[in-house]
Amino acid sequence: MDYNCSSALQQSVTISTIDISKPRRQNLSIGGSYTTVRIQMRKLRLRNIYLFLRSLYKCHYEECQPHAFKHLSTGCKRELSFTSLRERESSSFVMEELRETRITENMSEEEEDARAEVDIWRYVFGFAEMAVVKCAIELGIAEVMEGHGTPMTLSELSTQLGCEPTPLHRIMRVLVHRRVFKEKFTSNGTRGYALTPLSSRLMKHGKRSMAALVLLESSPVMLAPWHALSACVRGNGPPPFKVAHGEDVWSYATGHPTHSKLISDAMACDAGLAVPAIVEECCDVFDGVGTLVDVGGADGTTLRMLVKAFPWIRGINFDLPHVVSVAPACDGVVHIGGDMFDYVPNTDVAFLKWVLHDWGDEECIDILRKCREAIPEDKGKVIIVEAVIEEEEEHRLKDVRLMLDMVMMAHTNKGKERTAKEWSFVLGQAGFSRHTVKPIRAVQSVIVAFP
Repeated sequence: MDYNCSSALQQSVTISTIDISKPRRQNLSIGGSYTTVRIQMRKLRLRNIYLFLRSLYKCHYEECQPHAFKHLSTGCKRELSFTSLRERESSSFVMEELRETRITENMSEEEEDARAEVDIWRYVFGFAEMAVVKCAIELGIAEVMEGHGTPMTLSELSTQLGCEPTPLHRIMRVLVHRRVFKEKFTSNGTRGYALTPLSSRLMKHGKRSMAALVLLESSPVMLAPWHALSACVRGNGPPPFKVAHGEDVWSYATGHPTHSKLISDAMACDAGLAVPAIVEECCDVFDGVGTLVDVGGADGTTLRMLVKAFPWIRGINFDLPHVVSVAPACDGVVHIGGDMFDYVPNTDVAFLKWVLHDWGDEECIDILRKCREAIPEDKGKVIIVEAVIEEEEEHRLKDVRLMLDMVMMAHTNKGKERTAKEWSFVLGQAGFSRHTVKPIRAVQSVIVAFP
């Protein structure tokens, strides 16, 4: 096997004839912040590949093509690629992917059947995993640990949380198994619990928190429609959300302020994930922009972040009156209540993040036409931040995008996640002459459409 590392700085290290059929620790120094690693394999077992990569822990992997492992068999030769990342936590993702990769070519029928049984058990109890994570958020376990500063014993944690030790131990056992927390010895040698990168994302007010997304999707309101999914697929019933609640999700939110806040909090949560990536990777899109309208901007979190990053922008947060009425004031941002199906305020740029996927093609085209009418013909543009499903692509977020499409089926009337071809269709029908699509470090991509 040849192991070649070529860094972004054009530095290269080659280690030849490494026998990873007998894994051992390798010492490898790689220059540069980003490094591409290509591995050619012959007659290797997945377990040995995993052990070898784990021994190269200093190489932080961002992306991989784990699907290529399924082609491995005796005598075959394949090449896999990995791209390193500054953040150490990304390597954990790759190792999990390697552990979960299925090699079916060499499996016996008995092995495949055993694996199928395990998979079905995971589906059976999938809801429990969400419920346990929600429990951790509601109890504030991560916040208590952060405030403590050092690993906490079960006794300390139960005292701080005001919880019974026995059920808390059982919850923590699952959360440790799922790497939400980790076990670590305290200063006096007692076994305790500590934070991980995953649990840090479950703090309600933490940096890059995802807690609000969990709380929205695990709420009884959002769980109920899933029971009507099969009728929706058969085509013999109304949308699942309407079956569960008697009205569509937006009408329901209008009459239920608590649920409306859950939605706004979740959108603000996503802004904390997507906007930094947009600012870092698509900053040129905002050059020369005078006025920007965030269509369906909820409480204005996304727009506040954009105006802070690009202070020359005059921001208009445009959403339904009951939504903007509770939006906090912010320098450089004006809140305007209205309906995007009626009009969009005149602007240099119309910005839509996680709006169009809520609607079917007909409504989506209508919204885009309203945006096109609002921007100047010569230099205007519409910036769309949405998921783009590439059906043939293997990507670390593909599962998330596909499940997000199922969420749209359960929670909206005709909403869906779209492929690149479907985005081209709706943009063309709305009168846009051209558009670009740029993937970013998020579930969504950035689509820029021009008149």
